[in-house]
Amino acid sequence: MLVDDAGSVAESGAIIEYLLQRYDTAGLLAPPMGTPERQQFTYWLHYAEGSAMPPLLMSLVFSRLRQAPMPFFARPIARAIADKAMANFVGPQLQTHFDFIESELAKQPWFAGDKFSAADIQMSFPIEAAARGVLGLRPRSIAWLENIRQRAAYLRAVERGGRFELLR
Repeated sequence: MLVDDAGSVAESGAIIEYLLQRYDTAGLLAPPMGTPERQQFTYWLHYAEGSAMPPLLMSLVFSRLRQAPMPFFARPIARAIADKAMANFVGPQLQTHFDFIESELAKQPWFAGDKFSAADIQMSFPIEAAARGVLGLRPRSIAWLENIRQRAAYLRAVERGGRFELLR
């Protein structure tokens, strides 16, 4: 949730769009309207939470289910359900999404073309989450993530907010 003098905005993609409209008057973080790069930008801005995050979240839930406190007789059933869901649905979904991400990063260095954009900021969370052990990243995804982590703004954010932690 973002609150400023103009009001409040919820949802990460909407927050990024709001910040761009309000503060990125030079257009540094979004390609120009009507370009193929802008279409890619919009796609990835929404793909992050609409497509990449659901299977990551399901993976988190099922991994927690396996370790959740429960009566001893329910534990094998819960683990079997979690394992089956991961093997037959969540795992293949994660593979598909991260294979797709890898193939797209093979075409260009950033998600919206040759230039860093707010779409890369939005995609950083699912890729950071995947890098934290949910899924082994592919070489181009790893290189992309290292490029993100070396950006001055990322380093300032870490300095102010601390290292990224998916779970504490």
